Amino acid sequence: MNLNDVLNDDATRTSIVEEVCQLVEDEVTKQRGLSGVAVKAGYKVVQSVRPGFVRNVVQSLLPEFAAALEPIRKKAVAQGKSVSDYFDTHSEEVAEALLAVTDGRASSSQHGAVKRAYSKLRGSARKNVESAVPGLGRIVDRYT
Repeated sequence: MNLNDVLNDDATRTSIVEEVCQLVEDEVTKQRGLSGVAVKAGYKVVQSVRPGFVRNVVQSLLPEFAAALEPIRKKAVAQGKSVSDYFDTHSEEVAEALLAVTDGRASSSQHGAVKRAYSKLRGSARKNVESAVPGLGRIVDRYT
């Protein structure tokens, strides 16, 4: 079963969204140093100003993320590896696939503020996304 097929079931999709949102929350919590303070503050502001914002973003990007991750998942399966193991050892590839989706969304945004905010955060995003890749791999393993 591929990732897009998994998303066709509403209950499964809801569970995946919940797990991904928790993964985001956990990754924000793990942030340290000055950049961590900035990430945590930004996350808190977004969550307080627009409750449900992260959930809505995850829900809207999930099909595109699934499409971007499916070829990588297929490589893992073809090599006889679990997705989580493969993602863990190929975190750069996985992060770039995910960031290609967000890069595309940001560049097509009609909101200048969104584009500016994204461009400021994009430089550090890869490191943060790579950090979340093992957890994402475990989520994919559970549902495929």
